[in-house]
Amino acid sequence: MQTTPDMFLNRELSWLRFNSRVLNQCTKSMPLLERLKFIAIYCTNLDEFYMIRVAGLKQLFSAGVNTSSSDEMTPLEQLKAIRKYLHEEKELLEEYFKEITQELEKENLFIKQYDHLDENLKQKCDEYFFSNIFPVIVPIAVDATHPFPHLNNLSFSLAVKICDKSHPELIKFGMVRISRVLPRFYEVVSNIYVPIESIVHQHIEEIFPGYKLLASAAFRVTRNADMVIEEEEADDFMMILEQGLKLRRKGAFVRLQIQKDADEQIVEFLSTHMKIFHKDVYEYSTLLNLPRIWQIVGNKTFTHLLSPLYTPKTLPPFDENLSIFNAIDKEDILIIQPYESFDPVYKFIKEASQDPEVISIRMTLYRVEKNSNIVQALIDAASEGKQVTVMVELKARFDEENNLHWAKALENAGAHVIYGIRGFKVHAKVSQVIRKQGEKLKFYIHLSTGNYNASSAKLYTDMSYFTNKAEIAQDVTSFFHILSGFNKNRRLKTLSMSPNQIKEKILEMIRIETTKGGEGVIIAKMNSLVDSHIIKALYEASLQGVQIDLIVRGICCLKPNQEYSKNIRVRSIIGKYLEHARIFYFKHSEPNYFISSADWMPRNLERRLELMTPIFDERNKAKLAEFLRLQLSDNTLAYELQSDGEYIKVEQNDKIIDSQQTLEDYVNKIYQTLKKDTDQAKATQLASKLFKEN
Repeated sequence: MQTTPDMFLNRELSWLRFNSRVLNQCTKSMPLLERLKFIAIYCTNLDEFYMIRVAGLKQLFSAGVNTSSSDEMTPLEQLKAIRKYLHEEKELLEEYFKEITQELEKENLFIKQYDHLDENLKQKCDEYFFSNIFPVIVPIAVDATHPFPHLNNLSFSLAVKICDKSHPELIKFGMVRISRVLPRFYEVVSNIYVPIESIVHQHIEEIFPGYKLLASAAFRVTRNADMVIEEEEADDFMMILEQGLKLRRKGAFVRLQIQKDADEQIVEFLSTHMKIFHKDVYEYSTLLNLPRIWQIVGNKTFTHLLSPLYTPKTLPPFDENLSIFNAIDKEDILIIQPYESFDPVYKFIKEASQDPEVISIRMTLYRVEKNSNIVQALIDAASEGKQVTVMVELKARFDEENNLHWAKALENAGAHVIYGIRGFKVHAKVSQVIRKQGEKLKFYIHLSTGNYNASSAKLYTDMSYFTNKAEIAQDVTSFFHILSGFNKNRRLKTLSMSPNQIKEKILEMIRIETTKGGEGVIIAKMNSLVDSHIIKALYEASLQGVQIDLIVRGICCLKPNQEYSKNIRVRSIIGKYLEHARIFYFKHSEPNYFISSADWMPRNLERRLELMTPIFDERNKAKLAEFLRLQLSDNTLAYELQSDGEYIKVEQNDKIIDSQQTLEDYVNKIYQTLKKDTDQAKATQLASKLFKEN
């Protein structure tokens, strides 16, 4: 079939609607601080969108590019649509924030401006200003001898309009940079938070002695943060990356956020110097810098305003007293994070680092936390003389600096560190442990849809798979050889690897289902669906009667509910956990279940090294089947995509199903059974029937 631009939804507008679904969590009947948390997440998401996507569209427009997406909207058309959407949604954000803070006041938790405090609390703020704020803020004059300063990306400042007390006609403009080392709020007492900028405003005349304050306005800037690394010219990739990180701080201004009703001359002063298009100036009646509202969410006195804390559980066949390798010897194991604990993944590397029979550990690292136990275990293993090979992806956006730190630490410990493949990001999540048993080598593999990051593993839903299958071990060995050596034959036999195999394999499996007509079934869960060739293949399958269910958390460019897509349903699940797993089911393929690190996007399928893993054993396939069934039954967290790109909440019936809560409850049930009954076989049997009671 021939496709036309009107058969695709715009990628950028689809992402905005995803972020709107995040913001919509603020309206749900959940505890107040949970709602405030979603405000922070929404604003953080929007920061990255402006830094990368809007900045990129601006560059395309400047370069005279006319089309940049399957729907053929021009960069300028997309920029206009984005600005219109966000200026309208800004009012909704302000409304939600006002509503939540008013409700918090009823719970005796306040955000108060300095002027609204009593004299005793004002005095405490004054003392805090001179002891903690004054020493670290940076007062900046801007005039003929003081050029407009460099402002870091996402920096937060107070612009001021002042006059000479001796000569009031002499008006000057300047600013006070509020250092990131300062908290967003001063917690003057345990239930009252005072925005730092309101304290700074109160003391402007002490910051600029001899001058009178006429007006001030809090503002925040966003810069283009996308780095283009010219790898062909980089003999030392680490050096070129460090230079790129410095250049990121100097990217062009792409957005100005400023408090509403700011003095017109201050707005003009900032806009003139930053050269920001007026439609990229957003005036807020709420506080700025809302991504840092986590400070209030973390108040331990008000934990009753949060959802009950869930602790991930370690379930059979993993056990604290059992060697991780003995468990994998018995069977392939699939765990679902964060319901099941990330601890076995850490234990896999930790035990390998200490096991005298282990001779080699290989691993890819994309995003790891700052204090990573896994990386420390790798360092320990290298220090003990084990062969440690680590692919550290230095191009992992916004994690470059942290990854650079760990890469140097691993190298210093004696590990062989690979810094990436020229022209590609390595996004695959895989580790391999090689043990020597007598004269033979035994291979243990871990493959995942998510990162080796214990912090995000508590917040993201991911699939984690352990195996010692010989055919998978052979492919993983080949994969690491591809990473470390010269290899033009970038193809595997059992696993599929992008950029050469995953898209080809997916298209072939869609084609097989298409030949089965009404008997064909496809279920796919992912973060984003953008690739036009795959979308076209799904349309063709739908026209032949194949039943297609897609669970797409974020961007979806496929247009459902049309004649060519009448058998396709698309849903998005937004809840307390970020849905991050990629799971694919094709009824007539063998095997028919897969997990992957790759979304169905051109960047994942054509410009990254990714892995797609087949699941062979029936028990783990059943676990994936029940997980998908549960998500397709969800009528609490699920939204359904319409043909115009909008999403509507899935209607609830007599049986209310919250897939995330159901999983928490069921894993807790298994764990409690294990605790009450020392017969582990009973709990193992219960775990093998995951979700079937729901």
